Amino acid sequence: MSAEALPAPQNLKAAGLAALGFAVFSGTDATVKLMAQDLSVPQVTFMVTGMALVLTVFFTLVTGDADALRPRQPGLATLRGLLLGADTLLIYYAFTRLDLAEAYLLAFLAPALTALLALILLGERVSTRGWLGISLGFCGVLVALRPGVAAINLGHAAAIGSALLFALSLILLRRIKVGESDAALITVLLLVLNVITLGLTLFGGGFEPATPQHFGLAALSALLMVLGHLFLIRAGRNGAAAIVAPFQYSQIIWACLLGLLVFNTPIEARVLVGAGIIILSGWMVLKQGDTP
Repeated sequence: MSAEALPAPQNLKAAGLAALGFAVFSGTDATVKLMAQDLSVPQVTFMVTGMALVLTVFFTLVTGDADALRPRQPGLATLRGLLLGADTLLIYYAFTRLDLAEAYLLAFLAPALTALLALILLGERVSTRGWLGISLGFCGVLVALRPGVAAINLGHAAAIGSALLFALSLILLRRIKVGESDAALITVLLLVLNVITLGLTLFGGGFEPATPQHFGLAALSALLMVLGHLFLIRAGRNGAAAIVAPFQYSQIIWACLLGLLVFNTPIEARVLVGAGIIILSGWMVLKQGDTP
């Protein structure tokens, strides 16, 4: 289904959920970056996803819908879990090798990749205004971050790989949205991540000592992770992939705020200008159905 074929209120709901989901994910990224200063990325991911899994199962059982934890399409749900699991590990690794802003810049390739893959794999038509909005959003990121020339390292490759895997996961979500519960999609993802990161942690020398502060950050990150995935799944159910993906650009706004509050990074005027361009780009993509 093309973005134009969806009712305007449905696109508006998808846009709101996507913006909220990406805002929550920014909080997860900040807490993970804090924990990764002391602990390995696999151990941090294992702690966060383990707690997130417990939260998901607990709340699902409390609602009395235990059957919702079982995926109806286990193969597709597992494939999505593998894509997002690898995406999560790659971007968390990128955070340890790059500045948060630089990692975000490369991860922001995902909307353009999603629109292209949606055109090729799903036949979702993107209007001229939609393509202009996507391009404008990326220009806004360049204005905000003003990336300098730096030597390429594995962090750059990890961030680009994360963008591609995330785009593929959004495309796949459009194929498995019918008949699959939110709880099942989140549970499968967390199980996959938990198993992978447990193996990587043990293979890398075992667990390092964690403090109560680490566990507190992990619990907060777990809650934000579950909420973020829930919002994003709901957004994918209500809108076309080309509508949902560009709102990833809004993370730069939250990155600025969290950078100021958590990492004491000042907000520069160019970042505010870039943020304004990003907001405009999101509006253009949202309104793409209004013009051919």
